[in-house]
Order: sequence, then structure tokens, then C-alpha cells
Amino acid sequence: MATVSLEDVRKVYRGGVVAVKGVTLRVADGEFVSLVGPSGCGKSTTLNLIAGLEDLSGGTLRIDGAVVNDLSPKERDIAMVFQSYALYPHMDVARNLAFPLEVLGMSRADIDARVREVATTLGLESLLSRRPKELSGGQRQRVALGRALVRRPKVFLFDEPLSNLDAALRTQMRGEIKKLHERLAATFIYVTHDQAEAMTLSDRVVVMSQGEVQQVAPPRELYDAPANLFVAGFFGSPRINLVKPRTLGLPEGDDVVLGLRPEQLDITSSDVAGALSGRVYLVEPMGPESWVTVDVAGEHLVARAPGDFRAATGSPVCLRYDPAKLRRFDAQSGRAR
Repeated sequence: MATVSLEDVRKVYRGGVVAVKGVTLRVADGEFVSLVGPSGCGKSTTLNLIAGLEDLSGGTLRIDGAVVNDLSPKERDIAMVFQSYALYPHMDVARNLAFPLEVLGMSRADIDARVREVATTLGLESLLSRRPKELSGGQRQRVALGRALVRRPKVFLFDEPLSNLDAALRTQMRGEIKKLHERLAATFIYVTHDQAEAMTLSDRVVVMSQGEVQQVAPPRELYDAPANLFVAGFFGSPRINLVKPRTLGLPEGDDVVLGLRPEQLDITSSDVAGALSGRVYLVEPMGPESWVTVDVAGEHLVARAPGDFRAATGSPVCLRYDPAKLRRFDAQSGRAR
């Protein structure tokens, strides 16, 4: 497979619209890296620059050590899986899988061998004679994956491939993509707006905002030690509690913003030393646990409670937290302290 290196990569559209601002990133051989961020953050544009679907406005892009700035997508030896399945409706699954190899001029024996191998890997053997309209959404996505796999490219690029699927299928396909990466040990670069996908699939995650990289780190590090307020707020559901020190009864000034994950706040009895007093604003039962929004000194804090927690709106409750778990951010720059 291959490494992918971006060095001060930029993309500026007509009229001076800056989509990507000096992105520098190195993806190791066989690594699974996800690009995440809100709509318009530059993640898909960055992927298109790697693929050669967009021209760079500046910087250097290398695949396996070779500069590819001026190479066509075909010359870069990459395969891309899109949000839309982009299958040929008049071809059956076998022909859809074979078509990229036919374009390359491979022999029929080699094509058939590759198609059988990929069909076995993705569990498509019984579907080879079907056309796309006869497949479910998950099956179509597997065929789209297979069409990329059959070429054995240096790098696999994924542009929100699961966003058209329902929640259950997304979970299933997420697991299949993860197992596929483990089997192939290939270089995967994956764009998604879904933080759960990024957290569960990736070796490392690249968080982007307004065309810039905010942090690059393994998923657990992003969650536990976000580099700034943007990253802290982007990862986690429910979102991290961001409050002023005085809300927690701490003497620090308003130049600091404190972050505390909902699972780090416990609802407790009023006789616990250091507990915060508040009133229930909202209870959201989630099965094994409940998320409880509590009004504390005029600010809303979300805390975790047992699944059978019951309390009426306005009921008095107390919250307990471990001060060592607090994350501190500069109120002006947003950077972690």
C-alpha cells in the first residue's frame, strides 16, 4: 500500500473563497484516518485534492513518496467510494465489479479470479447475477466497496459512504468496513460528519473547521484531551458541559472556560460534601441510562443517571464531580490550558 503526505496544501476557489488553508498531514502505510467536521469545513475538498478531482492552489501532495500534484486520478492509483453508490444500473453485480478491470485491459481469467475473491470477501457470492435495483442499500454499498477493492489500489478514499443508509445499516456497514481494513491492512482515508463513525473506525482522526486542521489524534485522545473548545464541543453525545468557574463554585476568573463530560457528573444526595445544588430541567431516558439536564445557578448541566431515574421538572437534585476531570480552556482563544 502507500503513505499519503500533505504539506501546506491549499485550495482557493474563484472569487477568493478559501476552502482548505494550509493542511499538513501524513497518513502512514496501512493507517485508517478519518477527516471530520461540520458541513463546509473542507474535509471533502481535502479528499478531492488527494484524489486529483480538484487542483491544488498551493502546497505539495505525495503518495508513496512521489509528488502527485500534476497527476490525473487514474495515475495516482487510488480508489474512491462515494456517498452515492454510482453503480451501473444495466449491469449485474459481477459486471459492476469487473468493469474497472476490463477498462485496464486485464485478461478474462484474471478478472474472474479477482471478482470471485472480492465477492467472497464482501459476502456477495449469491448476488453476482442481480442488478442494482434488486439490491438493498447495504448490498449496493458493498458492491461499491467491491468495485474499489477489485483494483487493489495504493490508497482507498471514502467520501461519507454510509450517509445514505438508515441507522441500523450504518452500524452494520461500519463494522464491515472496520473488519475489511483489518484484513487488507490498506491505507484508508475516510470523510464523515458522523463522530461515532470516526471514533469507532479510525486509528487517528483529523478534526477540521473552516478549512483548517484543529487537531490530529487517536479517538480517545480527542475525547479526553481536546486541543480547543471546538474539538471539545464537536466530540461527545451529549455534548460536553462548558461553564464558567463560578457555576461550579470555583474561584477562577471568567478568562477560563471549564469543560466536564456528562458522564463525569453524577446525581447524588444532598449530604455529599462539595455537591452542586440545582433543579431538574429535563430527563431523557435512554434505556440503560438517563441523561438529566440540571439548572445550576442559571446554567444547564447534563449529567448521567441510572436508566430508572425519575424526577419531575423543577425537583431539587445535587451533582457531584471529580475536580481532576475538569478541562480548562482559554475563554478568548479557545485553546486548552
